Amino acid sequence: MDEEMKQYMDDMAVFEEKYEELLESPVYHFLQPEKERILLPLLSILHKHHSFRSQAYRLVDKLFKWDDSKALCNYPYLAVRLFKEFELKSISDDQVYKVLHSSGTTGQSSKIYLDKETAQLQTKVLTRILQHWLGKSRRPMLLIDSPHTVKKTGGMTARAAGLQGLSFFGRSHTYALDANMNLDIDKVSNFFEQFKGQSVLLFGFTFMVWHSFIQQLQKHNIYFELQDSILIHGGGWKKLQKASVSHQTFKQQIQTQLGDVRVHDYYGMVEQTGTIYMECEQGFFHCPVWSDIAIRNPVDLSFLPFQQVGLIQLTSVLARSYPGHCILTEDLGYIVGEDDCSCGLKGKYFKVSGRVPNAEVRGCSDTFS
Repeated sequence: MDEEMKQYMDDMAVFEEKYEELLESPVYHFLQPEKERILLPLLSILHKHHSFRSQAYRLVDKLFKWDDSKALCNYPYLAVRLFKEFELKSISDDQVYKVLHSSGTTGQSSKIYLDKETAQLQTKVLTRILQHWLGKSRRPMLLIDSPHTVKKTGGMTARAAGLQGLSFFGRSHTYALDANMNLDIDKVSNFFEQFKGQSVLLFGFTFMVWHSFIQQLQKHNIYFELQDSILIHGGGWKKLQKASVSHQTFKQQIQTQLGDVRVHDYYGMVEQTGTIYMECEQGFFHCPVWSDIAIRNPVDLSFLPFQQVGLIQLTSVLARSYPGHCILTEDLGYIVGEDDCSCGLKGKYFKVSGRVPNAEVRGCSDTFS
């Protein structure tokens, strides 16, 4: 065994030990300085892992001068668009267990290569995050989509992956839309009648929740009286913003049509599947312990202080089979603060402002029109 391989094996052994500890950590418990102390060595090893395993990623070393001991935001990053242009993976072809595709309306889609271990890690972390918000009991679940979305052939889209991933947290699954993406009012009414008085879970992508569900209930003058229920939604707000639908209006209309429903948006992307950033009751997205955020100036890519809008950069220690551990998105947002949100969760919390002008429209819910 040569020296390079020996060092790599030693690094990965350290990674596995530290990672097992991290997997059992509370989701939002650590103050930011402690969180960075935990994540820094893991990201350093992941960078070396991908440099060792991926010839394409090795080019990053030629583009960045970096110091792996200073701050999370100083790590080399890949622009998210590179996942559309290149085959970025750190595994051999025979190790590919699943390929995920982003849901864009135009152009190429990102291709994310997962081995079985990475897919299992992503599922485990997603479970930990959602259990923080939902608890461990499975509620009756209404999916605001069509069952045909997850039955389509070819590589799995982000939308299908989202539906499948969230389905694990419910039972008695019912799809609200038919094969033509029209609301099945009888099926929805029967679902709510069957579980009347119980806490139910609803999930869908933002535009579809509004266009195919809430607006259709309004059109038919249909109201329900749910109790202590939860709606989780995610995806782009672009079409709702064009229709002058604010976050406040969105939540108010859901509660008008459905009753006692807590509404939580989430932010996430196929390039970092498994890591989602849930919205607290104060309206802010929160970073779980396995990931972090930084904001860069769109002009010169320098780092911006809190409260200033720029490009969102995300880090995650889940990306083992592909170099998605540090990515620069095409989304705009700003960090509101850290460790002091009035909801009580620790770490950084942030808002998403939209997309870079002229960037390709993408996002799970934006693919439906």
